[in-house]
Amino acid sequence: MNVLIKLKNNAKSDYTIKFVDKSLTHLSKHADLNSPEQVKQFIANKPTSNSHKKNLCFAYNQYCKYYKIEWQQPFYRQEPKTIRIPTTTQIDMLIANSRKIMSVKLTLSKETGLRPIELCRLKVKDIDLTQRIVYPTTAKHGAPRALKISTNLQEMLIAHVDEHKLNPTDKLFKGDAENYGKYYRKHRNKLAERLHKPELKTIRLYDFRHYFATRLYSKTRDILLVKQQLGHRKIETTLIYTQLLNLNDDEWTCKATNDKKEIMQLIENGFEYHDEIDGYKLYRKRK
Repeated sequence: MNVLIKLKNNAKSDYTIKFVDKSLTHLSKHADLNSPEQVKQFIANKPTSNSHKKNLCFAYNQYCKYYKIEWQQPFYRQEPKTIRIPTTTQIDMLIANSRKIMSVKLTLSKETGLRPIELCRLKVKDIDLTQRIVYPTTAKHGAPRALKISTNLQEMLIAHVDEHKLNPTDKLFKGDAENYGKYYRKHRNKLAERLHKPELKTIRLYDFRHYFATRLYSKTRDILLVKQQLGHRKIETTLIYTQLLNLNDDEWTCKATNDKKEIMQLIENGFEYHDEIDGYKLYRKRK
Protein backbone atom coordinates (compact mmCIF):
# COMPACT_ATOMS: atom_id res chain seq x y z
CA MET A 1 0.00 0.00 0.00
CA ASN A 2 2.87 2.39 0.81
CA VAL A 3 4.33 1.85 -2.66
CA LEU A 4 0.98 2.61 -4.30
CA ILE A 5 0.49 5.76 -2.22
CA LYS A 6 3.95 6.95 -3.26
CA LEU A 7 3.07 6.39 -6.92
CA LYS A 8 -0.17 8.31 -6.44
CA ASN A 9 1.70 11.20 -4.82
CA ASN A 10 4.11 11.21 -7.76
CA ALA A 11 1.14 11.71 -10.12
CA LYS A 12 1.37 8.30 -11.76
CA SER A 13 -1.73 7.27 -13.69
CA ASP A 14 -4.42 5.07 -12.18
CA TYR A 15 -3.58 2.48 -14.84
CA THR A 16 0.08 2.35 -13.69
CA ILE A 17 -0.91 2.14 -10.02
CA LYS A 18 -3.38 -0.66 -10.71
CA PHE A 19 -0.80 -2.56 -12.76
CA VAL A 20 1.89 -2.26 -10.06
CA ASP A 21 -0.62 -3.40 -7.43
CA LYS A 22 -1.62 -6.45 -9.47
CA SER A 23 2.00 -7.33 -10.33
CA LEU A 24 3.32 -7.04 -6.77
CA THR A 25 0.42 -9.12 -5.47
CA HIS A 26 1.25 -11.81 -8.03
CA LEU A 27 4.98 -11.74 -7.23
CA SER A 28 4.36 -11.89 -3.47
CA LYS A 29 2.49 -15.18 -3.90
CA HIS A 30 5.50 -16.86 -5.47
CA ALA A 31 8.53 -15.12 -3.95
CA ASP A 32 9.67 -13.09 -0.96
CA LEU A 33 9.54 -9.45 -2.09
CA ASN A 34 12.42 -8.66 0.26
CA SER A 35 14.62 -11.19 -1.55
CA PRO A 36 15.55 -9.78 -4.99
CA GLU A 37 17.20 -13.03 -6.09
CA GLN A 38 14.03 -15.00 -5.42
CA VAL A 39 11.99 -12.49 -7.38
CA LYS A 40 14.48 -12.49 -10.27
CA GLN A 41 14.47 -16.29 -10.39
CA PHE A 42 10.68 -16.46 -10.42
CA ILE A 43 10.43 -13.90 -13.23
CA ALA A 44 13.17 -15.61 -15.25
CA ASN A 45 11.45 -19.01 -15.02
CA LYS A 46 7.97 -17.68 -15.69
CA PRO A 47 6.63 -19.06 -19.03
CA THR A 48 5.59 -15.72 -20.43
CA SER A 49 6.78 -13.12 -22.92
CA ASN A 50 9.77 -10.85 -22.40
CA SER A 51 7.38 -7.91 -22.54
CA HIS A 52 5.49 -9.24 -19.51
CA LYS A 53 8.74 -10.00 -17.66
CA LYS A 54 9.93 -6.47 -18.35
CA ASN A 55 6.70 -5.09 -16.88
CA LEU A 56 7.00 -7.27 -13.77
CA CYS A 57 10.53 -5.94 -13.28
CA PHE A 58 9.21 -2.38 -13.57
CA ALA A 59 6.62 -3.07 -10.85
CA TYR A 60 9.14 -4.74 -8.53
CA ASN A 61 11.56 -1.85 -9.08
CA GLN A 62 8.95 0.50 -7.56
CA TYR A 63 8.92 -1.70 -4.45
CA CYS A 64 12.72 -1.75 -4.23
CA LYS A 65 12.99 2.02 -4.63
CA TYR A 66 10.51 2.67 -1.83
CA TYR A 67 12.10 0.24 0.64
CA LYS A 68 15.66 1.04 -0.52
CA ILE A 69 16.40 -2.56 -1.52
CA GLU A 70 19.43 -2.92 -3.76
CA TRP A 71 19.00 -5.18 -6.76
CA GLN A 72 20.36 -5.50 -10.25
CA GLN A 73 17.35 -5.21 -12.52
CA PRO A 74 17.53 -7.76 -15.36
CA PHE A 75 17.10 -6.53 -18.90
CA TYR A 76 14.42 -8.14 -21.05
CA ARG A 77 14.28 -7.05 -24.65
CA GLN A 78 10.68 -6.44 -25.70
CA GLU A 79 9.62 -8.48 -28.70
CA PRO A 80 8.29 -6.56 -31.72
CA LYS A 81 4.50 -6.66 -31.78
CA THR A 82 2.63 -8.10 -34.72
CA ILE A 83 -0.08 -5.69 -35.83
CA ARG A 84 -2.90 -6.93 -37.99
CA ILE A 85 -5.30 -4.41 -39.46
CA PRO A 86 -8.94 -5.57 -39.51
CA THR A 87 -11.01 -4.86 -42.59
CA THR A 88 -13.81 -2.31 -42.67
CA THR A 89 -16.27 -5.18 -43.12
CA GLN A 90 -15.04 -6.86 -39.94
CA ILE A 91 -15.11 -3.62 -37.94
CA ASP A 92 -18.63 -2.78 -39.12
CA MET A 93 -19.78 -6.32 -38.39
CA LEU A 94 -18.62 -6.03 -34.77
CA ILE A 95 -20.35 -2.67 -34.40
CA ALA A 96 -23.62 -3.67 -36.08
CA ASN A 97 -24.05 -6.76 -33.91
CA SER A 98 -23.30 -5.12 -30.56
CA ARG A 99 -25.64 -3.65 -27.98
CA LYS A 100 -26.43 0.07 -28.01
CA ILE A 101 -23.74 1.40 -25.65
CA MET A 102 -21.07 -0.95 -26.98
CA SER A 103 -22.00 0.13 -30.50
CA VAL A 104 -21.46 3.79 -29.57
CA LYS A 105 -18.10 2.98 -27.95
CA LEU A 106 -16.84 0.92 -30.89
CA THR A 107 -17.95 3.53 -33.42
CA LEU A 108 -16.09 6.15 -31.40
CA SER A 109 -13.00 3.92 -31.36
CA LYS A 110 -13.27 3.40 -35.11
CA GLU A 111 -13.68 7.09 -36.01
CA THR A 112 -11.18 8.64 -33.58
CA GLY A 113 -8.52 6.02 -32.86
CA LEU A 114 -8.79 6.78 -29.14
CA ARG A 115 -6.95 4.48 -26.79
CA PRO A 116 -9.46 2.52 -24.66
CA ILE A 117 -8.29 4.37 -21.55
CA GLU A 118 -8.79 7.73 -23.30
CA LEU A 119 -12.28 6.79 -24.44
CA CYS A 120 -13.29 5.69 -20.94
CA ARG A 121 -12.00 8.95 -19.43
CA LEU A 122 -14.15 11.12 -21.70
CA LYS A 123 -16.61 13.49 -20.09
CA VAL A 124 -19.64 14.93 -21.84
CA LYS A 125 -17.97 18.36 -21.92
CA ASP A 126 -15.03 16.87 -23.90
CA ILE A 127 -17.27 16.55 -26.96
CA ASP A 128 -18.57 19.47 -28.96
CA LEU A 129 -21.75 17.90 -30.28
CA THR A 130 -22.50 20.95 -32.42
CA GLN A 131 -19.17 21.07 -34.26
CA ARG A 132 -18.74 17.27 -34.08
CA ILE A 133 -15.30 17.42 -32.42
CA VAL A 134 -13.87 15.26 -29.62
CA TYR A 135 -11.22 16.79 -27.33
CA PRO A 136 -9.75 13.82 -25.42
CA THR A 137 -7.34 13.93 -22.50
CA THR A 138 -4.38 12.26 -24.15
CA ALA A 139 -2.81 9.33 -22.33
CA LYS A 140 0.95 8.69 -22.12
CA HIS A 141 1.64 12.45 -21.86
CA GLY A 142 0.93 12.97 -25.57
CA ALA A 143 -0.02 16.24 -27.21
CA PRO A 144 -3.64 17.46 -27.00
CA ARG A 145 -5.74 16.87 -30.09
CA ALA A 146 -9.09 17.52 -31.71
CA LEU A 147 -10.83 14.67 -33.55
CA LYS A 148 -13.67 15.07 -36.03
CA ILE A 149 -16.57 12.61 -35.96
CA SER A 150 -19.33 11.80 -38.45
CA THR A 151 -22.93 13.03 -38.33
CA ASN A 152 -24.00 9.44 -37.66
CA LEU A 153 -21.82 9.23 -34.54
CA GLN A 154 -22.93 12.73 -33.53
CA GLU A 155 -26.55 11.53 -33.51
CA MET A 156 -25.63 8.40 -31.56
CA LEU A 157 -23.85 10.45 -28.89
CA ILE A 158 -26.69 12.98 -28.58
CA ALA A 159 -29.16 10.14 -28.10
CA HIS A 160 -26.85 8.51 -25.51
CA VAL A 161 -26.46 11.74 -23.51
CA ASP A 162 -30.22 12.42 -23.60
CA GLU A 163 -31.23 8.88 -22.70
CA HIS A 164 -28.94 8.76 -19.65
CA LYS A 165 -29.59 12.40 -18.67
CA LEU A 166 -25.88 13.17 -18.49
CA ASN A 167 -24.52 16.51 -17.29
CA PRO A 168 -21.46 18.21 -18.86
CA THR A 169 -19.16 17.08 -16.02
CA ASP A 170 -20.41 13.47 -16.06
CA LYS A 171 -18.36 10.67 -17.55
CA LEU A 172 -19.65 9.77 -21.00
CA PHE A 173 -19.54 6.04 -20.21
CA LYS A 174 -19.53 4.05 -16.97
CA GLY A 175 -16.63 1.76 -16.18
CA ASP A 176 -12.94 1.81 -17.05
CA ALA A 177 -10.76 0.55 -19.90
CA GLU A 178 -10.40 -2.88 -18.30
CA ASN A 179 -14.17 -3.40 -18.26
CA TYR A 180 -14.46 -2.03 -21.80
CA GLY A 181 -11.95 -4.61 -22.99
CA LYS A 182 -13.56 -7.41 -21.01
CA TYR A 183 -17.06 -6.85 -22.40
CA TYR A 184 -15.71 -6.27 -25.91
CA ARG A 185 -13.91 -9.63 -25.91
CA LYS A 186 -17.03 -11.36 -24.61
CA HIS A 187 -19.14 -9.79 -27.37
CA ARG A 188 -16.52 -10.49 -30.06
CA ASN A 189 -16.11 -14.16 -29.15
CA LYS A 190 -19.85 -14.79 -29.03
CA LEU A 191 -20.30 -13.16 -32.42
CA ALA A 192 -17.43 -15.17 -33.93
CA GLU A 193 -19.05 -18.41 -32.78
CA ARG A 194 -22.55 -17.41 -33.86
CA LEU A 195 -21.42 -16.38 -37.36
CA HIS A 196 -18.83 -19.18 -37.63
CA LYS A 197 -16.11 -16.59 -38.25
CA PRO A 198 -13.17 -17.55 -35.98
CA GLU A 199 -11.02 -14.81 -37.52
CA LEU A 200 -13.04 -12.23 -35.56
CA LYS A 201 -11.49 -13.55 -32.35
CA THR A 202 -8.11 -12.18 -33.43
CA ILE A 203 -9.36 -8.56 -33.54
CA ARG A 204 -8.28 -6.79 -30.38
CA LEU A 205 -9.87 -3.62 -29.09
CA TYR A 206 -6.60 -1.78 -29.76
CA ASP A 207 -6.84 -2.84 -33.42
CA PHE A 208 -9.60 -0.25 -33.86
CA ARG A 209 -6.88 2.36 -33.22
CA HIS A 210 -4.58 0.71 -35.77
CA TYR A 211 -7.46 0.64 -38.24
CA PHE A 212 -8.04 4.38 -37.75
CA ALA A 213 -4.34 5.19 -38.21
CA THR A 214 -3.81 3.19 -41.41
CA ARG A 215 -7.00 4.56 -42.99
CA LEU A 216 -6.02 8.13 -42.10
CA TYR A 217 -2.56 7.70 -43.61
CA SER A 218 -4.04 5.99 -46.68
CA LYS A 219 -6.35 8.94 -47.21
CA THR A 220 -3.92 11.81 -46.50
CA ARG A 221 -0.36 10.44 -46.88
CA ASP A 222 0.43 12.96 -44.12
CA ILE A 223 2.43 11.15 -41.43
CA LEU A 224 2.63 14.27 -39.24
CA LEU A 225 -1.16 14.55 -39.24
CA VAL A 226 -1.43 10.89 -38.24
CA LYS A 227 1.08 11.48 -35.43
CA GLN A 228 -0.93 14.43 -34.15
CA GLN A 229 -4.29 12.66 -34.41
CA LEU A 230 -2.97 9.63 -32.51
CA GLY A 231 -1.35 11.77 -29.81
CA HIS A 232 2.09 10.21 -30.30
CA ARG A 233 5.15 11.87 -28.77
CA LYS A 234 7.63 10.30 -31.20
CA ILE A 235 7.36 10.14 -34.97
CA GLU A 236 9.08 6.73 -34.89
CA THR A 237 5.97 5.29 -33.22
CA THR A 238 3.78 6.61 -36.03
CA LEU A 239 6.03 5.49 -38.88
CA ILE A 240 5.01 1.87 -38.39
CA TYR A 241 1.72 2.66 -40.14
CA THR A 242 3.52 3.56 -43.36
CA GLN A 243 4.92 0.01 -43.37
CA LEU A 244 1.60 -1.63 -42.55
CA LEU A 245 -0.28 0.04 -45.37
CA ASN A 246 -0.23 -1.79 -48.69
CA LEU A 247 -0.20 1.08 -51.17
CA ASN A 248 -0.90 -1.32 -54.04
CA ASP A 249 -4.15 -2.49 -52.48
CA ASP A 250 -6.84 -2.03 -55.10
CA GLU A 251 -9.81 -3.01 -52.95
CA TRP A 252 -12.14 -0.01 -53.03
CA THR A 253 -15.77 0.77 -52.31
CA CYS A 254 -17.02 3.11 -55.06
CA LYS A 255 -20.02 5.46 -55.21
CA ALA A 256 -21.35 7.62 -58.07
CA THR A 257 -23.57 10.66 -57.53
CA ASN A 258 -24.15 14.26 -58.56
CA ASP A 259 -26.34 15.14 -55.55
CA LYS A 260 -24.69 17.72 -53.27
CA LYS A 261 -26.13 16.28 -50.07
CA GLU A 262 -24.96 12.77 -50.96
CA ILE A 263 -21.52 14.11 -51.86
CA MET A 264 -21.21 15.75 -48.44
CA GLN A 265 -22.24 12.51 -46.74
CA LEU A 266 -19.71 10.51 -48.76
CA ILE A 267 -16.89 12.88 -47.84
CA GLU A 268 -17.88 12.77 -44.16
CA ASN A 269 -17.76 8.97 -44.34
CA GLY A 270 -14.21 8.92 -45.68
CA PHE A 271 -14.77 8.77 -49.46
CA GLU A 272 -12.43 10.72 -51.72
CA TYR A 273 -13.11 12.18 -55.17
CA HIS A 274 -11.69 10.05 -57.97
CA ASP A 275 -13.11 10.98 -61.40
CA GLU A 276 -16.20 12.12 -63.33
CA ILE A 277 -18.04 10.07 -65.96
CA ASP A 278 -21.23 11.03 -67.82
CA GLY A 279 -21.95 13.87 -65.40
CA TYR A 280 -21.58 11.68 -62.31
CA LYS A 281 -18.79 12.27 -59.81
CA LEU A 282 -17.06 9.11 -58.68
CA TYR A 283 -15.93 8.70 -55.08
CA ARG A 284 -14.03 5.83 -53.55
CA LYS A 285 -12.84 4.54 -50.17
CA ARG A 286 -10.56 1.66 -49.30
CA LYS A 287 -12.32 -1.39 -47.91
